[in-house]
Amino acid sequence: MPTLKHRITFTLLLSFFLSVLMTLWVTYINLGITSHFLLNWGKAFILAWPAAAVVSFFSAPIAQKLTNKLMS
Repeated sequence: MPTLKHRITFTLLLSFFLSVLMTLWVTYINLGITSHFLLNWGKAFILAWPAAAVVSFFSAPIAQKLTNKLMS
């Protein structure tokens, strides 16, 4: 079983990568490349990452258990 430090580190890294890519993609889809693209993307990322981290922290164990059941 992973330690709490391992779980927090994993959660922060995974939520960071997902937040970067998803907010970049959705900002591009919604607004296109504009002169304020990076500013708009940055705002979206700053709002998304904390939420993604909290959701990931609490949903990862559930997803792991469901995966184990589906694969057995």
